[in-house]
Amino acid sequence: MSYLWVAIGGAVGSVARHAMGVWSVSVFGPAFPWGTLMVNVLGSFVIGVVASTTTLNDDLKLFLAVGLCGGFTTFSSLSLQTLNLIQAGAWGAAALNVGGSVILCLIAVGLGVLAGGLIAR
Repeated sequence: MSYLWVAIGGAVGSVARHAMGVWSVSVFGPAFPWGTLMVNVLGSFVIGVVASTTTLNDDLKLFLAVGLCGGFTTFSSLSLQTLNLIQAGAWGAAALNVGGSVILCLIAVGLGVLAGGLIAR
């Protein structure tokens, strides 16, 4: 049954990631991969909450952390888009993409852990 929860969460996360990408291009344009940056930060926050919330049962944790966050976050997309920016000579945008993703995702996971701790109280 655990594999089913992971599969369902992955499907939901993948569709949400695609929707965020489409939305971000419609709002910000295609010059910078804002959608990828946003899903990585939001996914980091969510996985932080899930990891630190002790009241969740194992199936729900699998659904949220492995399935939903696994399907939603996009490190492979981050890598490809950063390489594309480098190949296009957009070194500043590439550095912003990597630095922003790493720093903002670390902050987001930390805030998620704090939020999870508050939820557990």
